Amino acid sequence: MNIHILSLLSVATIAQVSIATAQTTPRVNILFCVADDAGHMSAYGVPWINTPAFDTVARNGLLFNNMYTCNAKSAPSRAAMITGRNSWQLEEACNHWPNFPEKFKSYPEALADNGYYVGCTGKGWGPGYAVNSRGENRNLTGQVWNKRKLTPPTTGISDCDYAANFNDFLKSWDKSKPFCFWYGALEPHRGYEYESSKRFGKNINDIDSVPSYWPDNEVVRRDMLDYAVEVEHFDKHLGLILQSIEEIGELDNTVIIVTSDHNMPFPRCKGQEYYNSNHIPMAVMWKNGIRHPGRQINEYISVIDLAPTILKVAGISEMQSGMQAITGRDFVDLLKDENTGIDRNYVMIGKERHDVGRPNDQGYPIRGLIRGDFLYLKNFKPERWPAGDPETGYMNVDGSPTKTEILKARHNPKTKYLWQLSFGKRETEELYNIKKDPNCMVNLIQKKEYACIKDRMEEEMTRRLLDQKDPRMYNKGDIFDKYPDTSEAHDFWHRIRNGERVPADWINLSDFEKDFPQ
Repeated sequence: MNIHILSLLSVATIAQVSIATAQTTPRVNILFCVADDAGHMSAYGVPWINTPAFDTVARNGLLFNNMYTCNAKSAPSRAAMITGRNSWQLEEACNHWPNFPEKFKSYPEALADNGYYVGCTGKGWGPGYAVNSRGENRNLTGQVWNKRKLTPPTTGISDCDYAANFNDFLKSWDKSKPFCFWYGALEPHRGYEYESSKRFGKNINDIDSVPSYWPDNEVVRRDMLDYAVEVEHFDKHLGLILQSIEEIGELDNTVIIVTSDHNMPFPRCKGQEYYNSNHIPMAVMWKNGIRHPGRQINEYISVIDLAPTILKVAGISEMQSGMQAITGRDFVDLLKDENTGIDRNYVMIGKERHDVGRPNDQGYPIRGLIRGDFLYLKNFKPERWPAGDPETGYMNVDGSPTKTEILKARHNPKTKYLWQLSFGKRETEELYNIKKDPNCMVNLIQKKEYACIKDRMEEEMTRRLLDQKDPRMYNKGDIFDKYPDTSEAHDFWHRIRNGERVPADWINLSDFEKDFPQ
């Protein structure tokens, strides 16, 4: 009996110690930083961009070499980030400019429900609308802090003072709660102030290589450097935000994730589903949690893995979160440098409707699998124009000097292939060796020696999509074309053909009016 009593006392003592430890151990803070359309950081050896803040996060944390978005457009990519589900699992939120379904909860909402103080500045989820059943706006990424303004260094950069807004958030923060903050820069989204990079001392000769699917000339190189200026603006405010966290003594207890929603806003990148569309930078720093910092992570990670990782480091189970069944897998094992045997050699990508440059607001549905060195794509409607119809300006490619140069190249037989790569129709299937051919210039789908690789990848992709209840796998994919587009440019194809001047400031109307005179 005495032994039994002693055992019970021991258990009670251990329980009390555990409770006391849990009460004294501070819950971790979350800082999530996402650039808008950035594919480059200097930590990856890019000589024409200087991002010291991102590089600091990578140096004192982890640099991810194989981070991907599942859908290379802002709204669907961000929807996947905050829900942990691939975009084709999110109904309307698979599209650009959608109504965000009420049934899908975001991780910032889940953290707010579980005791976190949650806020954001700049661009959160979007573009689109997110309201509840009462018609009230949902702050999917937290309470908005956007009052502070600055004088932007170029005409293309936002006047939102992200760092000052974060400081306002900190001043209102009740330190009895952990915080979760979303820093969503509006840079380097277009448009840019052309040749603004000259004022920043950038030289076109600093660019070590131009992607082989663009003309290599001064116009394109200058466009790339103007983009670099905006990436560096994002990084400047990241540095100021990190400094603020350090000054209040919370840097060691804050998980800092820095990434982008998709790659750069140039032809054959943003809005498509190639390596240079979906591959994005990411660095993670957590001084109290990362084991062996300074490592480079070569495992494949998707944006759908962010939400479950954030929930786990916050100590919130999926059941506590109230979120729909999460497809993504947390990568806390990588932070802890643990070998769990998880297959991290693949990611899935795809898209439905982005911008509305086709009849009846149709999209260009794609599904893809990246496995090891290979990228397999299936284009479900190859009869459609992948970047939007020519007579509506290829709307899924932002207007830019580079776009204009490629449209000019169409009229020269020697350079027409550049137009074909960015704007022309495609085969039903595509296969690329992205290790040898990251620009995805050589489609291997017809080569017999790659038939087995293609078959294995198609089978795996189909099996996973069936498991994820993708409507495309059940002959119900046309539902994505029927969801309403909430932008001012909806039904653009019919309206512009009827002579209406439809608002669409992300394309150069003059380009296609010259190329396709009415």
